[in-house]
Amino acid sequence: MDQYNNRQITKGGAGQVAMTVLIASSFTKSLDRLTGQEQAAAKITAFDIQSNPDSPGLSLHRINNARDPDFWSARVNRDIRIVLHKRGGDTLLAYIGHHDDAYAWAERRRLERHPKTGAAQIVEVRETVQKIVTQRYVEEEIRKPALFASESDETLLSWGVPEDWLETVREATDDTVLDIAGHLPDEAQEAVLAAAVGEAPTVRIVAQEGSGYAHPDAQRRFRVIGDQAELEAALDAPFDDWAVFLHPAQREFVDRDFNGAARVIGSAGTGKTVVALHRAVRLADEAADNRVLLTTFSPDLAKGLSRKLARLTGGRPDLARRITVDTLPEIARGLVPEDLFGRPAIASEEEMEGLLADAAEKEGTDISPGFLAEEWRLIVDAWDVRDQETYRELPRLGRKVRMAASRRDELWRVFARMRNALEQSGKETEAGLMHRLARELDRPPFTHVVVDEAQDISVPELHFVAALAGDRPNGLFFAGDIGQRIFRSPFPWKAVGVDIQGRSRSLKVNYRTSHQIRSKSDLLLPPRLLEVDGGEDRRLGVSSVFHGPTPELHVFDDEATESARVGGWIDRCLSDKIDSTTIAVLVRSAAELPRAQAAIAAASMDSADVRVGLMHDAKGREFRAVAVMACDTDVLPSEARLLQASDERALKEIYDTERHLLYVAATRARERLWLSACKPPSEFLEDLLREAAD
Repeated sequence: MDQYNNRQITKGGAGQVAMTVLIASSFTKSLDRLTGQEQAAAKITAFDIQSNPDSPGLSLHRINNARDPDFWSARVNRDIRIVLHKRGGDTLLAYIGHHDDAYAWAERRRLERHPKTGAAQIVEVRETVQKIVTQRYVEEEIRKPALFASESDETLLSWGVPEDWLETVREATDDTVLDIAGHLPDEAQEAVLAAAVGEAPTVRIVAQEGSGYAHPDAQRRFRVIGDQAELEAALDAPFDDWAVFLHPAQREFVDRDFNGAARVIGSAGTGKTVVALHRAVRLADEAADNRVLLTTFSPDLAKGLSRKLARLTGGRPDLARRITVDTLPEIARGLVPEDLFGRPAIASEEEMEGLLADAAEKEGTDISPGFLAEEWRLIVDAWDVRDQETYRELPRLGRKVRMAASRRDELWRVFARMRNALEQSGKETEAGLMHRLARELDRPPFTHVVVDEAQDISVPELHFVAALAGDRPNGLFFAGDIGQRIFRSPFPWKAVGVDIQGRSRSLKVNYRTSHQIRSKSDLLLPPRLLEVDGGEDRRLGVSSVFHGPTPELHVFDDEATESARVGGWIDRCLSDKIDSTTIAVLVRSAAELPRAQAAIAAASMDSADVRVGLMHDAKGREFRAVAVMACDTDVLPSEARLLQASDERALKEIYDTERHLLYVAATRARERLWLSACKPPSEFLEDLLREAAD
């Protein structure tokens, strides 16, 4: 966002006060809870406010019972009201709801500039909040110490805690800290939760004059609206627009210069993609001749990146032209010049299977087809092995099965025959093309490469991007989460010439997923995930910025009962004003899709637009409510995949990626999560049920 002081909008003629219209994240969230017809009417009124915040047609009334005298209501229709905060020349769209709801929201809050940090905050009035320490905690409070009893007012204020919440925060225990934090402004909540788990809170004290809207912490929840087009964009896709806003804690990863390849990691919802987007824009904006590749592994994810990038580069077509968004296979194909034979012919998986089976038959080997296929995919093709000597001496990275030299020679005869057949057919593998380009490219078309979802990058893809921009300062930047690796096998990046040691950073604040969903999903993964290179991802100390309902976990006797109950859950979501397009039902494979479709059919309310899909396809997407069903023992982990395992290493790899897959599916939910199975349930679901029982 541009600085607030540079975005004032003058309304009226000469001599009139400069007026600025802003929109709060609390407004877009409350707008999302209205029906489509109510939203349409609300947007018309919002446009009127943007055009003239004092228009008589708005039927403005001061909210008399509000603790903040600057809260006003604007009439949308007979029942819907917009809560405005009007002070000086600033008009803030703060909230929208039905009449009583809107007034009650305003009566429980005030907008102020924090006395220590300088950030504008919407603060819940402490006296209006129901007793936070509930009865069931009373006995525990007697025994459990207050977490922040020794912290001074000055320290708590530096965390962004409002003045009238100081004593409440100071009295927080292990049992009550989450409830208390949920009532605080975002930066105070994050600092309190970080301190509760032993992390050092981030302190941002910015000396400034005025309202406090320009403070970095304030800019994550308030944005200045420059014109009607900008307001319309914010209202048309409220969540998506806020989702690309850069939090101050992420700014370091965007602006910092690195001497070599660098990476940002973090669990689902911590904003890795937002960092990748902003870093791509920053690099493109540094010089007119910079050319940035923003890439990911999936065409659908690439399309999503393109849409979000368009929001960041709006009004800067010159900047947008410097950034290319595509998958690496498509980039590789585009770099090969057309000749008499056209673009490179890539062998399909089916063709590769046929060539491998034919080569094995002609060599008369008794090695299992599954082992041969994995050896080709993980070793020979992945590492571009072209001769017998290299294959014999190559460390079998990622393969823990010992192999005698004579056995390697037998395997190589199969692979050599296969390579010969492949060349005779005039085709090459996708991996082979990338390795070839990495060797032959004289003038790479990109100055910088930013890779999103980097946990699923393959050996040839990493070799390719290293050749594209690996030697330049800030040339390579990766964003990913080891816990979401579901498509590719792990390997040591140093073996491909990419070393991120000392240049890997972790994000610790979850902006997308409620505390309840995040903490439940985190139980699917260990607190530390080890990398092949010897590094580790410590997943402790992550906090969420908002709270929601506890995830529902269920096990049923039969499929019909499960589908009926999921249908009832969908009805509850719809009755709570969750739009059907923001609800998803996910299953492991196509075989379980009929169960998901039966669940949607079982809903009594209009559920036609509820999304149905596979867990794999949900990667990179977000929904307000997600039901992950059919988590049966023979479905998750996939029995078909387990039967394909050729050795112990492969079996562990399958178990790990299947567990990661459930984690990915569960963390697609922002506010509500349902997990269910038919007896007997998946061992992964049993782990969560056991934790819930404990």
